[in-house]
Amino acid sequence: MRVTSRVERVQRADDQVRIHTDGVEIRLVIVADGILRIRAGFDGDFAEESYTLTTTAWPDRLDEFFGAERTRVSPSSFELDDLGDLVRMTGGNLRVDIEKEPFRIRVHDHEGTLLHSDVVGLGYLADGNGRRSHTSEISAGDAFYGFGETTGPLNKAQKLITMSPKDALGYDPRETDPLYKHIPFYLKLNRENRKAVGYFYHNTHDCEFDLGRQRSNYWPPHSRYRADGGDIDLFLIAGPGMRDVVRRYTMLTGRPPLLPKYALGYLASSMYYSEVDSDSDTAITDFIDVAREEGIPVDGFQLSSGYTTQDTEAGPKRCVFTWNERRFPDPEGFFAAMAERGITVSPNVKPAVLDVHPDLEQFRGEDVFVARSADAAAAHGEGPAVGAWWGGPGRFVDFTKPAAREAWRRWLTEAVLAKGTTSVWNDNCEYDGIVDTDSRVDFEGAGATIGRLRSVMSNLMCHVTRDAVAETAPDARPYIVCRSGHAGIQRYAQSWAGDNSTSWESLRHNVATILGMGLSGFPHHGCDIGGFHGPAPDPELLVRWVQHGAFQPRFSIHSVNSDNTVTEPWMYPDHTHYVRDAIRLRYRLLPYLYSLTARAADTAEPIMEPLVSAFQHDPDVDEVFEDFMLGDSLLVANVLDQGARTRTVRLPAGETFYDFWTRERHEGGGVVAKPVDLGSIPLLLRGGGIVPLAENRVDSLTRDEVTDLRLICVPDRDGRFTLYEDDGLTRAHEHGEFRETQVRMSAGERVQLQLSRRGEYRSSVQRLLFDVVRPGQCPHRVDLDGQRLPQYLHRGRFDAADAGWHYDIGLGSVLIKTPDPGGDLTVDISFEPVDMIGM
Repeated sequence: MRVTSRVERVQRADDQVRIHTDGVEIRLVIVADGILRIRAGFDGDFAEESYTLTTTAWPDRLDEFFGAERTRVSPSSFELDDLGDLVRMTGGNLRVDIEKEPFRIRVHDHEGTLLHSDVVGLGYLADGNGRRSHTSEISAGDAFYGFGETTGPLNKAQKLITMSPKDALGYDPRETDPLYKHIPFYLKLNRENRKAVGYFYHNTHDCEFDLGRQRSNYWPPHSRYRADGGDIDLFLIAGPGMRDVVRRYTMLTGRPPLLPKYALGYLASSMYYSEVDSDSDTAITDFIDVAREEGIPVDGFQLSSGYTTQDTEAGPKRCVFTWNERRFPDPEGFFAAMAERGITVSPNVKPAVLDVHPDLEQFRGEDVFVARSADAAAAHGEGPAVGAWWGGPGRFVDFTKPAAREAWRRWLTEAVLAKGTTSVWNDNCEYDGIVDTDSRVDFEGAGATIGRLRSVMSNLMCHVTRDAVAETAPDARPYIVCRSGHAGIQRYAQSWAGDNSTSWESLRHNVATILGMGLSGFPHHGCDIGGFHGPAPDPELLVRWVQHGAFQPRFSIHSVNSDNTVTEPWMYPDHTHYVRDAIRLRYRLLPYLYSLTARAADTAEPIMEPLVSAFQHDPDVDEVFEDFMLGDSLLVANVLDQGARTRTVRLPAGETFYDFWTRERHEGGGVVAKPVDLGSIPLLLRGGGIVPLAENRVDSLTRDEVTDLRLICVPDRDGRFTLYEDDGLTRAHEHGEFRETQVRMSAGERVQLQLSRRGEYRSSVQRLLFDVVRPGQCPHRVDLDGQRLPQYLHRGRFDAADAGWHYDIGLGSVLIKTPDPGGDLTVDISFEPVDMIGM
């Protein structure tokens, strides 16, 4: 075992500090302000060969693989001072103390707050099994968030988290560990000083996190990271805000793309439709037609892998890159029929090939598979590694091999994309069926084991998919869905938490799973609505799940029910109107949601955000996960309990909120109880918030346009919002074809709303309706660009007018309407007191 206990010497080497200890050499680099890299080189070579980082401050062997996707920065400058018992490194708004004997590293921010401290004697260890660990001091009350996709509560204090991606069908939403993702990143929140710090362990091996679960009288309270191999390569990321940490983390690992609009729509699916004996294509187009007849908006269809089923000597089996001719006799015609209906189809593609695949020899001939380990090759000869796969033994594609990626791109194009789609659903890409983790992969010619690199296979599969779509349809935005993923998967895909179970517990605890992904730099996440695995949801559960799903970044109803039913929006006719209302609410929210996706592309800030991140100052919301913010302006408190008649909500301190539906005012810092029935969707407007809604009906995000825009404004305090618009489908926005409207709101007795536009895109919005929340106070005048607008006391006259204002006393809002001139405009609303009698 290698134990690190004392410093032998510290030296400056250009832009880094090298710490030579009795156990391992450690190198420090201040990558940028607030980001310190601490690398303990147990492998000895400090090789730079990352599939993960899009920002580096050093040459990397994979720079050519990334090309323009990777940015090189210059490390921050620093001073190095030997102070006797310690060496101090100062720079990048950080102070790093290297204590010599006993050895430990302690990091402070520019205000002197301690962000991190190694545990003396346990800091950097390597055991006889090749596992490497790093142990950090923690405070008793520290909270831990992130970790990618996990079950259980949002705060992982005293939990043991494992990262070893699994095909976790029907998992327990509270206890199953691990799930499908490998994202070794978390945020630690000190509950005393309310500052956050991020820990990103740049390592692709299976790993675990002990968050204060283990106790020993010989050591202070601590957390431990332990990986099956590789270096301890920690990027320590200062806050102080949780949002600051997420922004810096995604500066390192990449920001999400701007997804096409339809990715925000209802994405229909069920394994049933692609599994019928024949004419699956007709069954699916009929489903879309029924949805339209029921008045339910829909924009996508996630095509399960049954379309690839072939009759083999072992029976019907799914064979990637084939089409079942009984179910889909004319794939091109099917895609064309769906496109005519405004539907984007995302066919399921899997990265392994069954032994009985009719084209196995073609795959083998291109040498695309993960290879046997040295021991297996000695026993059985050279050849592909064989692992457990859906339907029997299978061989797995090695996406670390350039020739394999090129072959996959070609097959994907010919068998899927050329049929008429720009969207792909990459599934079952956890690679956990390969038991022999010493099986060999190419690693761009350097060679490595699948145990080291299986977590990145899904990222690389998505990388190839993105490039294939771009080559096939250069003007289209690729839309990729992927079940698994390593840190950086946000660069490529939308995702979901796999094959959840149908239960009220899943409805509740899946919320924390989505929020954890949002805090891990992945904003485009969701969970199968209604549950994927198990019996059909009962009517109440279905309604509540759809009402919650209306706010998930990914909205998909997908199932393989164990009772042979199919989860569909209209499966309970007496309850369909509740489902329809919730889905239509989501489509009304399109301008808000799409603007939040544009913000996420710029900053990676969550779309669904936990209250602890949005209101970091308030310790009373540290544990809350049932309620969350949608953007900065909407607090969502869905009903998650069976038979509920009341929904209690803890409102963050120092804030004001208004009921979205009634405009009842609530002060923060306490708990409110909202009466609910089956149709209730508890939703609160935040003081200072601005929420754009589609005022006209939108049933398709690709065919219908927002012509009438409602801007709900809550002027309890100043606020601002950036409304983003573009064509929603193409890459023209990359060349300036977009429009951003900065909405600035000044609060007080005189409320001012300023709209400033920039960008070349011609908006579809023709009419504006300002909905200014002010219960119990009617203004005495409203001006538009300095010109007095007429007041209408009668609502019918107001509705018929092109421009003017009306105070809706029942709603508690000032309603102001005007044609949208397309340029900048200013609205002034005077609530200044007027003595009409004295006049």
